[in-house]
Amino acid sequence: MSINKGAWREQALFDFFEVVASKSEAYDFAPAQESGVAGYPLFSHQRTAVARVHDYLTTPPYRTILHMPTGAGKTRTTMNVIAEHLRGREPTLVVWLAHTEELCEQAAVEFRKAWSYLGNRELPIYRFWGNREIQPAEINDGIVIAGLSKLYSAAKQQIRFINQLASKTSLVIMDEAHSAIAETYQLVLDALVVQRPETALLGLTATPGRTWAEIAIDEQLARFFARRKVTLTVPGYANPVDYLVAEQYLAEVDYQPLFYEGGAELSPTDLRKIAEHLDIPPTILQRLAEDEQRNLAIITAVEQLAKNHHRILVFAATVEHANLLAAVLRARDHHAASVTGLTPSATRAKIIEEYKTPGDDVRIICNFGVLTTGFDAPQTSAALIARPTKSLVLYSQMVGRAIRGLRAGGNARAEIVTVVDYSLPGFGSVAEAFRNWEDIWD
Repeated sequence: MSINKGAWREQALFDFFEVVASKSEAYDFAPAQESGVAGYPLFSHQRTAVARVHDYLTTPPYRTILHMPTGAGKTRTTMNVIAEHLRGREPTLVVWLAHTEELCEQAAVEFRKAWSYLGNRELPIYRFWGNREIQPAEINDGIVIAGLSKLYSAAKQQIRFINQLASKTSLVIMDEAHSAIAETYQLVLDALVVQRPETALLGLTATPGRTWAEIAIDEQLARFFARRKVTLTVPGYANPVDYLVAEQYLAEVDYQPLFYEGGAELSPTDLRKIAEHLDIPPTILQRLAEDEQRNLAIITAVEQLAKNHHRILVFAATVEHANLLAAVLRARDHHAASVTGLTPSATRAKIIEEYKTPGDDVRIICNFGVLTTGFDAPQTSAALIARPTKSLVLYSQMVGRAIRGLRAGGNARAEIVTVVDYSLPGFGSVAEAFRNWEDIWD
């Protein structure tokens, strides 16, 4: 048996006799050039965004908003920003604020993954939502992921709680940043950021505005973030959404309106309520949910989608509406379930897990209020939006659940059906949603 230098038999012989090759010999095996593979990589547009965010967060007034459409990798981009911030400061605290338990847990899981590649030390991850508690006095280094409502309640009960947290915090992340100016959360942001101007603030959003009609509110949001916005700018593309579709980060979307002119006529009082509220009042949504002819049109449209799609989301007008639509679809031999804020956590997790399991069977989730954000099921290729809204933010969030492209683990094509109710506002595409408010931020 011949043994050539550098061959596997030579290494096997070394291993048998527990002989370690000299460094000079080991280096002989290495090629002249090889690739260093990134464990938590970014696409070029994400790397550009990280650099611009870093510039804003390190120069007064230390705040900006990151505006990237759904599917562009907003969360991954942000994790790189956070990791860079934490590596440069020790000890320090980052506070991540989110609205729902799903969003909070999603952030915790993603940060743990990101830090395993990007971190420079062992770092605690603190969860503060649901029944989880923290002791700010005992926290000096790490990331606190907090539910906004829980942190607000804690601050109201004991202002010292949030002041202790704020004294150690150097960066605040506001997920779904369009809520930053909501009166409910002013106490939280005042304590964490406003009273501590050296603390950096990064807002995240796919659509940097709260409403379609209330320009004054959108102007207030722009002022709060010092009119500093990092968005995708791609040479050769008029709209970043077009770029994301061309590069297959987002699916090519077929938007279909489902016009419905039946049902009860809206009274002058109803129209006044719609005009006065930031969104469609619950009383009107309830009436739409109880409209049998409208529901029949919705069921028919869902069954049409089921001919070409395996995973379908239906956004209902109310909790009862989601339950009703799912029940009717099941009665018609479809694999359908409802998920709402009233669904027990264990049941919700099981339904979502079954929905996300790969397969060629058709599965449908009818939901209200819980899957607009923080729900990651890239195989979803169709959505029916039966909940009218004045909020482009909410509309784009609903659309975003179904338009992941091939490079994001999704689909080449997607289909969005939007119920357009007579005399109620509606929106046609996520590209339209993305373009709004650009003049406010200039």
